[in-house]
Amino acid sequence: MSILTELQDLTGDMRGWRHHLHAHPETAFEEHQTSKLVAELLTSFGIEVHTGIARTGVVGVIHGKATGPWVGLRADMDALDVPEANDFAHRSQHPGKMHACGHDGHTAMLLGAAKYLAAKRDFAGTVAVIFQPAEENEGGGRVMVEEGLFERFPIESVYGLHNWPGLAAGHLAIRPGPQMASYDIFEITLEGQGAHAAMPHLGRDSMVAAAQLVTALQTIASRDANPLDAIVVSVTQIHGGDTWNVLPQQAVLRGTVRAFDASVQDLAERRIDEIAQGIAATFGIKARLRYERRYPPTINAREPARIAAAAATALVGADKVDLDPRPSMGAEDFAFLQQARPGAYIWLGAGPGQAGCMLHNPGYDFNDEILNIGAAYWVELVRQVLGGADA
Repeated sequence: MSILTELQDLTGDMRGWRHHLHAHPETAFEEHQTSKLVAELLTSFGIEVHTGIARTGVVGVIHGKATGPWVGLRADMDALDVPEANDFAHRSQHPGKMHACGHDGHTAMLLGAAKYLAAKRDFAGTVAVIFQPAEENEGGGRVMVEEGLFERFPIESVYGLHNWPGLAAGHLAIRPGPQMASYDIFEITLEGQGAHAAMPHLGRDSMVAAAQLVTALQTIASRDANPLDAIVVSVTQIHGGDTWNVLPQQAVLRGTVRAFDASVQDLAERRIDEIAQGIAATFGIKARLRYERRYPPTINAREPARIAAAAATALVGADKVDLDPRPSMGAEDFAFLQQARPGAYIWLGAGPGQAGCMLHNPGYDFNDEILNIGAAYWVELVRQVLGGADA
């Protein structure tokens, strides 16, 4: 009997857990009710449970029938500060927050796999199911590592999964090397001299400098970086001014940098500062840069990527597994776990998305049709790493 068939009986449970989580979204490090539910369910499955890692993180430990290595399976639990536009029964009950990235589905799939693995325990080794808080912006993966995740649990390799709208439902995609980009943020403060809007010659206009700076920053990708090195510099905020007839004293620009290589990040940080200082000098004002490297790139280690690909192929067939997908310029804090242990991160196709909605869209909803495939992938991965029923 195939794993997909065996797990079919758990599909209703996973859908119920997923809908409950979707209706009760909690954002970074506030996943108190989410982690309580996860811990209670893991306990009911007969799994050893550890809580309070990175504040709201949960780790379940499942020992197999024979001794062997440890493998970590990670799901993220947090939601986003996005008002939900859907009107279905399981829509968010917390105004201004929603599961717009599918972490509710990730949690439900790993719970389903954990229940199955705990009942069977037909493997040689130990599985750590890692339910991580604060993937969105706040680096919960980094905090789990800093708080001793891998010291407390001797995990030798670690694996992650994300649903991927735009990839056919039930298909999987993974590659060795870069799968997702780094995530850096910057803030540029331009300090001019305020003046009456009718008398600009009496001031130093920070807004004109800001407008020039937005355009100039795009030359980092087009003229500074090697054309073969991927980089995206995006200005996402401009703040300045309070009324119609005053040139503001100050303007603040914020944005992100995405890349796959540390040397490209170095280039971007240096050039953002140089360009900001140059434009500021041109307009007779001052510039100050704050630059933070939030998430490193998600780099799949070769052997874990091979194992993950083998598990995906065994589950759905080679024709539904893309072994050379184009990397995404999005970022993932699973990268912090990969920096500490060899690991691999895979995309699970979710189809076009409800009404065509993609991740981080207020109309997004996780595709329940892939719950069974996601849970089965985790089970097959454990068999690939730790052996099967003969363990």
